[in-house]
Amino acid sequence: MHRPWLASAPSWASVAGVFLALFTVALVWLSVLARQPGNGIIALVIGVPSAGVGVVVARRQPGNPLGWIFLALAACLILSSVGGDYAYLAYRLGHHLPLGRAALALYELWTPGLLLLGLVILLFPDGRLESRFWRWVLRAYLAIYACYLVADAVATAGALAEHPLRVDSSGGLAVMDDPSGRFAVASAAAIIAAGALFAGGVARQVLSWRRSSGDRRQQLKWLAVGGAVTIVGAALTQVDGIGWPGFAALPVAIGVGILKYRLYDIDRIISRTLAYAIVTGLLVGVYAGLVLLATRVLTFHSTVAVAVSTLAAAALFNPLRRRVQRMVDRRFNRARYDADQTIAAFAARLKDTVDPNSVRDDLTAVVDRALEPVHVLVWMNERGKRSA
Repeated sequence: MHRPWLASAPSWASVAGVFLALFTVALVWLSVLARQPGNGIIALVIGVPSAGVGVVVARRQPGNPLGWIFLALAACLILSSVGGDYAYLAYRLGHHLPLGRAALALYELWTPGLLLLGLVILLFPDGRLESRFWRWVLRAYLAIYACYLVADAVATAGALAEHPLRVDSSGGLAVMDDPSGRFAVASAAAIIAAGALFAGGVARQVLSWRRSSGDRRQQLKWLAVGGAVTIVGAALTQVDGIGWPGFAALPVAIGVGILKYRLYDIDRIISRTLAYAIVTGLLVGVYAGLVLLATRVLTFHSTVAVAVSTLAAAALFNPLRRRVQRMVDRRFNRARYDADQTIAAFAARLKDTVDPNSVRDDLTAVVDRALEPVHVLVWMNERGKRSA
């Protein structure tokens, strides 16, 4: 089906990216003025990568709704934070600023933005749903989402009509923090539906993984890695507040999967991540064990014990990393493991070979077995000739 709007879609995506960039600068500036830099952190770590991915996907694949969903998500989060900081300056810090009520209305875009995350998971990677069941699930969620937007708009308009306005410590309407009536029902229904959609999207992707191969499986690996890093980031945020950068992994990984950019590097990323995680855990255990052994059993001074344990852990790092990496590659990155084994075997044979023709034949066989090229060309420098 011909869609005329697709021709101008890349330009609209670029315009949206420029406006989001300007509002991001405004967000940083307002956060500093309001002395609330922490309020915009989530918007920045989720919104900025989402905006970047949205612009790139919408320009390259304008027919894929995921690019536009990412742009909408980023716009909601960034504009909400801008509105919150602006309203905080106007109503809490006493600055006489125009358009304060518009800023309060913008702040209410936060929840509608987050409710779009489930759509991203469900529609990954091309925005199409082949199953009639999932299409009905999507329609039901969109209907609930539309009802929530209407209820949110009505509740916000009612709150803005109150005198005096009550503004909370984040720069939002205090009335909206504790919803009641129809808005409370719509809000609860939207949150439950979003949770169900997110779980359904994960289930759909897991089922798709079992039936997939090739590029599709690599795309799902990127989605899984991005989701795992995001979950770890969320856990670290609950513990000590340092995990916010992990939230950027999901939109970035999804963007890579959609665009199919260097998909097969995901196997190397997974194997490297697992290897370093295992090595780190083992070295931490060794370090703690050595410190306890030296201080509790051998009664060494604590400073000496820490120094010796640190040196021992550092000395063990490279040998342990190489051994663990081989084990992980053998299981999770088999192609690289087989290639390394092939190259090592060829290098061992090359040490004892002096005949150039034998080297040529062996090299050709190794390259053909490892890479399966259509044509192999070997240059022989000594004779100034080439053999194919």
